[in-house]
Amino acid sequence: MCGIVGIFNFGMKEKINPGLLIEMRDEMFHRGPDECGIWISKDGFTGLAHRRLSIIDLSKAASQPMSNEDSSVWIIYNGEIYNHLKIRKELIGKGHLFKTDHSDTEVVIHSFEEWGINCINKFRGMFAFCIWDDKKKELWLVRDRIGIKPIYFTVNNGRFIFASEIKSILVDKIIPREVNKVSFYNYLSFLTSPAPETMFKGINKIPSGSYLHMRKNGDFKIYKYWDVLDFIKPVEEKSEEEIISKLLEDLETSVQYRKLSDVPTGVFLSGGIDSSINAVLFSKNSREVVNTFTIGYEGENPSYLNEFIYAKKISDLIGANYHEKILNIHDFIGFLKDLVFYQDEPIGDPVCFPIYFVSKLAKDNGVTVCQLGEGSDELFMGYPNWQ
Repeated sequence: MCGIVGIFNFGMKEKINPGLLIEMRDEMFHRGPDECGIWISKDGFTGLAHRRLSIIDLSKAASQPMSNEDSSVWIIYNGEIYNHLKIRKELIGKGHLFKTDHSDTEVVIHSFEEWGINCINKFRGMFAFCIWDDKKKELWLVRDRIGIKPIYFTVNNGRFIFASEIKSILVDKIIPREVNKVSFYNYLSFLTSPAPETMFKGINKIPSGSYLHMRKNGDFKIYKYWDVLDFIKPVEEKSEEEIISKLLEDLETSVQYRKLSDVPTGVFLSGGIDSSINAVLFSKNSREVVNTFTIGYEGENPSYLNEFIYAKKISDLIGANYHEKILNIHDFIGFLKDLVFYQDEPIGDPVCFPIYFVSKLAKDNGVTVCQLGEGSDELFMGYPNWQ
């Protein structure tokens, strides 16, 4: 997880204030504690900044903001392109020269040079990035297909401001702070704020599977480049065995793709079906012992039963290093202040509480990247009211 932020003063009323941009960047220190960078265009009207969590290619050459060979195209990027090595090989075959050993960020730049914005159709991964064309003075903001990585933006007084987190945008005291009543109504109905709205009036988010293109004069438009409904294929003619086999094949491929990392990895393991399957698939062909992390609650609660016994069985089955932590009411109360800070918008799902602590458990044990089974119930209709 990295943090990106940028300002484009298309109105040319004033030049970028480096101090403000740095302050906005460092408001997201928690997203990227490893490195930070800033770039301001020669004319002073465009600024990009980045906080880095190093996962792929830990070298300084992979630092951001990053440019192409002649510094005509710049990028700040958050996420991971799982098939970047395959795309890099294709680009090298077309004559592109790389300065990094295996940075996926640089693959995005050269892909944009080769195929334009259509390059995003080649990317398999989770990402939110900005590309600035310094020759045309045009900006592109792209969000991954299902919106795993966030990106927010606002237009204010001839300035286009964007960031990975709303709080970074609000560092600029000029930005109004007003509740978006439409989004608030949606939240009460859906327990979340559907894109492109946010809880802050005047601050929007790029919808999933979409990109924003802004021209030199400040005109911009958001385009939808991917929708899951466009790729649904009927399976009536397939047998149950064929469907199961294909599903398992796709799951294995997806899990293996996500194991690419230059830092220690692990698995969140609840003991349920989804995380257990993920843990078993993750352990296949692993060169090192897998680390699993499990969270439970003190006491007995009819709405949530601890599944430590099942998590431990799966962890032992795959020969993993098992880690667990029991939470209590004091952990929850002590977390509330941080919850407000880290959650840019309210979300009506208490899962953010255990996710925070299981993530901390992993970090405390030297693991930077973890896979988890979140979303499986929604995808496979695990809840009765989804069926």
